[in-house]
Amino acid sequence: MGSAASKLIALSALQAAMGPIRRGKRYRPHIDNFAIFLPRFAVMDSPRLATFEEPDVVLIGGGIMSATLGVLIHQLDPSLKIQIVEALAEVAKESSNPWNNAGTGHAALCELNYTKEKPDGSVDISKALEINEAFELSKQFWAYLVKAGLLPDPSSFIHHVPHMSFVRGEENCDFLKRRHEEMSAHHFFSEMEFSTDPEKIREWAPLLLEGRPYLEPIAATHAAGGTDVNFGALTAALVDYLEKQDNIKLATHHQVRNIKRLDDGRWNLTVRNLDKRVNRSVNTPFVFVGAGGASLPLLQKSGIAEGKGYGGFPVSGQFLVCDNPELAEKHQAKVYGKAAVGAPPMSVPHLDTRIIDGKRSLLFGPFAGFSPKFLKTGSIFDLPGSVRMDNLVPLLAVGKDNMDLTRYLLEQVIQDPKDRLDALKEFFPEASLGDWHLSTAGQRVQIIKQDKEKGGMLQFGTEVVAAKDGSIAALLGASPGASTAVDVMVEILERCFPDKVKEWTPRLQEMLPGYGQNLAENEELYRRVRTEADEVLGL
Repeated sequence: MGSAASKLIALSALQAAMGPIRRGKRYRPHIDNFAIFLPRFAVMDSPRLATFEEPDVVLIGGGIMSATLGVLIHQLDPSLKIQIVEALAEVAKESSNPWNNAGTGHAALCELNYTKEKPDGSVDISKALEINEAFELSKQFWAYLVKAGLLPDPSSFIHHVPHMSFVRGEENCDFLKRRHEEMSAHHFFSEMEFSTDPEKIREWAPLLLEGRPYLEPIAATHAAGGTDVNFGALTAALVDYLEKQDNIKLATHHQVRNIKRLDDGRWNLTVRNLDKRVNRSVNTPFVFVGAGGASLPLLQKSGIAEGKGYGGFPVSGQFLVCDNPELAEKHQAKVYGKAAVGAPPMSVPHLDTRIIDGKRSLLFGPFAGFSPKFLKTGSIFDLPGSVRMDNLVPLLAVGKDNMDLTRYLLEQVIQDPKDRLDALKEFFPEASLGDWHLSTAGQRVQIIKQDKEKGGMLQFGTEVVAAKDGSIAALLGASPGASTAVDVMVEILERCFPDKVKEWTPRLQEMLPGYGQNLAENEELYRRVRTEADEVLGL
């Protein structure tokens, strides 16, 4: 097939076709279950088992995306009946879980992959501006909910943690300087500092300099306004609020097995109660598929034309977690470096302060790997089960054209503890493996889509795929993901409820002071709404 990536896909497909052998018999996997095999949880008496037969809105997935959309819709029209369906026993246990993501409030303050160098040597910051404005919109929404008493103390889910970029070598130092000059000229990033002075960098992040030779050229930028976000705690708080509303129901340990269009234009969902092992039928005029990696198989089941040709390439991740509280206290920043050649964006190495449930932790990674699972709780049949005639060409084309990525993933898979320690020492030269343990993070599924010239392309980031009539929408992709949840969900409202959005605009502007405005071009408004949000959120 022309590449190791193609061979991985083919091997997974072969596994799915043949099935594992159990006691001499051929075992047929339930691929239609989009391959989630779950342990049985004792939740028979849980109130989180209710379903409407005919809700106005169905949200598939109990993560930050569905929770955000649910709160937005309820605030805009409290009369609508909303059904949330989550396959696991609790919400926010996959990509929204704090140990399954970086927790970075992605505002493009430190992520070098959002600022590309042009052939003429200049730095394109357009993507950074877009992401920064999207994150500010999220902060505005959270601040509104805190003021309205709908979210708890913001310190339960967001904290001030400076964001830094850190590079080594003369060429990288020169790039970081040019990047800083371009970014600091814009009001979004005017507070960002740049330095090549080891003592200044030591002041910002002392672990970076401990044991580092002073002869080595280094440079860093420092943005004091960065954040660490516990998206698991935030999601749980949003869902707790939704559960208290009379016309909103949450069904955990329920799995959407099938989606099909009815003759009247509505959607029929087959929802499996995983405890009682019975199916329920749910009919609705609108479906949002926000199930993380499981979104692609469900989008395929819908059969909408807009979903044709999409595939997914799953990437797993691991982090080193510091077990020494003294080190965690000494480092108080999120420090991002440069990605390795061929590495996907969410594999950019970073040494991170994390604050989870009130406890400060220190993480380094991620170390990428390949797994055919689309979810951490998924199955090895997820990838081969997603292969269709309409996405086969894009899948093979991506395998052929992304040798750097294939090589990078293979190198990551065969790493041993010493290799991981060497990578950590590029950030923290005096690191000792005894102070760290390895933790498995969540799965990310990168978008593969059709391309007229190449046949297929691997697309990083997130993308909304919606039916022409707006009756169903799915969110595909990964980083920056959770940080831009509000911006993405507003896009879904505009695409799927265009007539209602006109009516909802005054309410949206009340919740989101930056809605409908271009904060990148309106410095006065940007500073006002950012200051207001930061004050409410305790930043």
